[in-house]
Amino acid sequence: FLTDLNNHEQLMPENIYNWSSTADEARFTIQNMAKLALKVEERIVDQEIKLVPAEKAPFDVTLKWTLSAVAADVTIATFTIDADLNMMMKMIASGPLQKLADFQVNKLKEILG
Repeated sequence: FLTDLNNHEQLMPENIYNWSSTADEARFTIQNMAKLALKVEERIVDQEIKLVPAEKAPFDVTLKWTLSAVAADVTIATFTIDADLNMMMKMIASGPLQKLADFQVNKLKEILG
């Protein structure tokens, strides 16, 4: 599910719009913040998918889903957003980025649970 960026639209909150995607790239706008284009930098089947900006972004960011199977029908998914923010951007963006991470993790649980 996570390896195809077309599926990631289902994980996005309401403040994400203008979504367009392929299996390897996604473009969208975060309301009141920025336009982002992300591409798959690395895919390790059933273990990890790493996304990085496909073009100049307002700040350096990496989004990574790490998967670890704990049983035949149970997988733990960890979502990490690594953003290089100066103090001003941190004040503005850290809250929305945390909300995005929380929302996506909960939505994934809902969809696949």
